[in-house]
Amino acid sequence: QVQLVESGGGLVQAGGSLRLSCAASGIIVSTKNMGWYRQAPGKQRELVATITFGGSLDYANAVKGRFTISRDNAKNTVYLQMNNLKPEDTAVYYCNSPMSSLVVFPWGQGTQVTVSS
Repeated sequence: QVQLVESGGGLVQAGGSLRLSCAASGIIVSTKNMGWYRQAPGKQRELVATITFGGSLDYANAVKGRFTISRDNAKNTVYLQMNNLKPEDTAVYYCNSPMSSLVVFPWGQGTQVTVSS
């Protein structure tokens, strides 16, 4: 059974930083394309960062240059380092494995990120 557990969210002032973690069980993250998604109130969930099994990185324009996705194979965990946070980054953040416009695994509970101005 696959389980993705997100953590590391919180309340931070604009310009601050947070590092999110996605601990996976039931899969080996280094063999999957993994991504971080976010869903703001009243908006659709969007993909903001991806790391392929080969290590290639990609970012949504809104976060490019501020967010960094990475993984620790030994810990089977995917991270999202978020710097220079903006109020518009406020959302619940989730990790999953993207497959075209869908995802492969059940969603976890997510982690709330709130950025105050």
